[in-house]
Amino acid sequence: MLTLLFYIFIAITAIQVIYFLIFGAFAFAKTKKSKQYDIPVSVLICAKNEAKNLETLLPELLQQSYKNFELVLINDASSDETLEIMKRFQKSTNNIKIVDVENNEAFWGNKKYALTLGIKAATNDFLVFTDADCVPTSKHWLTEMTQHFSSKKKIVIGYGAYAKKKNSFLNLLIRFETFMAAVQAFSYAKMGIPYTAVGRNLAYHRDEFYRVNGFVNHMKIRSGDDDLFIKDAATSKNTAICFSKNSFTISEPKTSFSKWFQQKRRHVSTSSHYKFIHKFLLGTFYLTQFLFWTIAIFLFCTSFWQMALLIFAFRISIQYFILGFASSKLKEQDTLYLLPILEIFLVIIHFGIFIANLTSKPTHWK
Repeated sequence: MLTLLFYIFIAITAIQVIYFLIFGAFAFAKTKKSKQYDIPVSVLICAKNEAKNLETLLPELLQQSYKNFELVLINDASSDETLEIMKRFQKSTNNIKIVDVENNEAFWGNKKYALTLGIKAATNDFLVFTDADCVPTSKHWLTEMTQHFSSKKKIVIGYGAYAKKKNSFLNLLIRFETFMAAVQAFSYAKMGIPYTAVGRNLAYHRDEFYRVNGFVNHMKIRSGDDDLFIKDAATSKNTAICFSKNSFTISEPKTSFSKWFQQKRRHVSTSSHYKFIHKFLLGTFYLTQFLFWTIAIFLFCTSFWQMALLIFAFRISIQYFILGFASSKLKEQDTLYLLPILEIFLVIIHFGIFIANLTSKPTHWK
């Protein structure tokens, strides 16, 4: 039985190595731009009780170097001063449009319904999305994102990073998980099978939205305005990725484990609606990752420990090599300092999320 387990360990390690080689599709990718400049763009922000964050975000957006854009601010039935903040900024500039979703409308589809109203109200066909609780890392954010549009590329997936906090293991864990999720998303998109994006840094042409009937296919699922839309609309031909450092957005991460855990539960809950190929690829990766660590730790306590250690070291080396290049692209090199420890924590957390989501449904948009 021990020998059989050792051979299983070899097979699982081989699968893991194959996955990291797949991730090399992004790790060694080069930026390709269509060189389109100043196409008319509408930037959409859906906000619910985000008065404080809008005070920070809107000045940053208004200082973008991009010339030809409007801001579509969607007030999703807020109970704070969100609408008042939007109106105050609207008075000082001529490129802000406000969409006010009333309470009696908000029940139907919630955020997706509010976004749909915003998309319909947008003047321009090229749409760029971000969230109220994050900011672009550069005044060239819009320029970088829109330069990936072309006659064929109608969807652009960007990177939404989290702010770095010193001396915080939780912050390191959150950023490592976000980095790994982006590596997978970008890699699969490069391979022609895009499956997800983050709504805080996403762009697409209005035609792509109407081609798949917007959010209709998943309107009753309150989360998924980004990844489930990508599931319906993204193809190998119409999707581009943007990972230049000036194209990132940055958000404030959760400061408590419980809040972050609930956030991840919401995100993971939408994965059950992914296409079979994506569920299979993601599920196989996480399952073999769990088995790799579980069996490795067990074999280290047996007579096979030396051979198991060699195989373990080989897999870790490949992982460091591939993720090293990927982290350099996304400016997340420090997340690899404690790579084995962070990975073990994520394996445990993913298992906990799986169990928790089996027993109860997570809550969604505010």
